Amino acid sequence: MSIRSALVIGGGISGPVTAAALRRAGIDATVFEAYPGPAYGIGANLALAPNGVAALEIVGAADPVRALAVPVSRSSMSVNGKRFDLPGLRDIEPLRVIDRADLHQALHDSAVAAGVRFEYDKRLVDVEEHAGGVTALFADGSDATADVLIGADGIRSTVRTLVDPQAPGPTYLRMLSFGAYTDCALDLEPETMTFAFGKRAYYLYWPMPDGRVSWGANLPSQQYFSLTEARAVPAEQWLRTLRDVYAGEDPGERLARATTPAQLSVVGALHIMPSVPHWYRGRMVLTGDAIHAPSNTSGQGASLAIESAVELARCLRDIDDPARAFATYEALRRPRVEGVAARVARMNQTKAAGPIARKAMQWMMPLMFKRMDPEKLLGGEQRFRIDWEATVRPEPVPA
Repeated sequence: MSIRSALVIGGGISGPVTAAALRRAGIDATVFEAYPGPAYGIGANLALAPNGVAALEIVGAADPVRALAVPVSRSSMSVNGKRFDLPGLRDIEPLRVIDRADLHQALHDSAVAAGVRFEYDKRLVDVEEHAGGVTALFADGSDATADVLIGADGIRSTVRTLVDPQAPGPTYLRMLSFGAYTDCALDLEPETMTFAFGKRAYYLYWPMPDGRVSWGANLPSQQYFSLTEARAVPAEQWLRTLRDVYAGEDPGERLARATTPAQLSVVGALHIMPSVPHWYRGRMVLTGDAIHAPSNTSGQGASLAIESAVELARCLRDIDDPARAFATYEALRRPRVEGVAARVARMNQTKAAGPIARKAMQWMMPLMFKRMDPEKLLGGEQRFRIDWEATVRPEPVPA
């Protein structure tokens, strides 16, 4: 039988893109979000790589996102105050940095324009599978039925535990994330992002078109803070900590001192998802951060989620049997997303490097960059494009 309808659990990034791609594939899709409305206020800014923006072209969301994003065409690295220009790819669209709230809204609005329905205050508690499809049961006592159910519900995915009760959860990176747009008189090159390895903590910064500076901090912390727990701490207290941590850094100290409590965006703990053994079961399947959340160091988290959403829709469009469609989707995506995760695994350790390691980095970086082949390192990731018109060749279902 053909797959005609889908329930999409989660309205962040991958959920709306999945639903919009399904609509383009001729499959009716409804998004169910646990929050009482679109999650516009969650998180700070993030980067979209060229491959992610290209995937957004397929669902008609690329131009709205470009209109809200800041292009970053060059990057540099600063270690102990010594700066190095990073080699980049030629003839490719620049990185796009966008506030997460703006991205959520652009994806939501594009999905609605494509005919996707959103329902809020719908916290999934259980799923029932039957011959006619799958039924989602929500905490408010309501339910919904469709041919398949897609878990796009993030690193704390409920669907992941329903697919596999033994599935691993997210790994805490022992860093807390903060961001801010602040007024700080820095002489910065346009469209240039700098990754700074300070004496005590990593940070990054770039100029905004309106003259402000956007910056983000990764604060080492053995103590875990969820988003809710981190935001329960007064912003003034976090700013005192950041100012102490970046004291003596240039421009880290100036950025921290220029930032006001109202400007500070508190994100909380940073996570990655370890390899998830089972991506699907029966009529349920996972996508986005629920199965692959690489470190923010990768610059690919949101882009990979967007790609997976589109690829899943292609598989459901072309393959009638859910199990075979899901197996094909996993075969298409697992090598790519786990390859990115492997590339950045070692880089996470450098964010909290000690004084000896930082000194070594300072001397090694020029040699590394001289030998670096950006095409070999990043070309396969950033030049990747999904051929929406191509028919998906089904893979066999593993025994």
